[in-house]
Amino acid sequence: MEPVITNDESARTEVTTESEIMNAGLWVVAGVLAVAFAVGGASQILLSKDRYRALSASQHWVDDFSPAHIKAIGTIKLIGAAGLVLPALLNIAPILVPLAATGLMLFMAGAATTRFRRSEWALMIGDVVFICAFAYVAWGRFEFLGG
Repeated sequence: MEPVITNDESARTEVTTESEIMNAGLWVVAGVLAVAFAVGGASQILLSKDRYRALSASQHWVDDFSPAHIKAIGTIKLIGAAGLVLPALLNIAPILVPLAATGLMLFMAGAATTRFRRSEWALMIGDVVFICAFAYVAWGRFEFLGG
């Protein structure tokens, strides 16, 4: 968002409010995504392949992967979840937030490809929703860094 230079105090307040609302929205979306991916990643690391598969019908994709691959996927999810919030929260290399969101978009494109290959069309919609949410976080955080 481009800063608006004006002598009108009400215009400055409006821009600040819009920026604050967008920032709050980005924090909420990034936080929800981080929690979801941290829980998912931890369960993939901690549970056996069979126990993870038994969680729900949406987890049958694990049939296509070895237990080591599932642990690696869980690790990627945990690292990505941390990357969505920790850099901005600690104000250490905040550029990592949109980069993590971009990486998780690519990660979910792989998940959607697996769903496509397995003809799990309804479940693939969830993957596309995640891709859109990560795109929102990446775009928003890149926008804040550039402005």
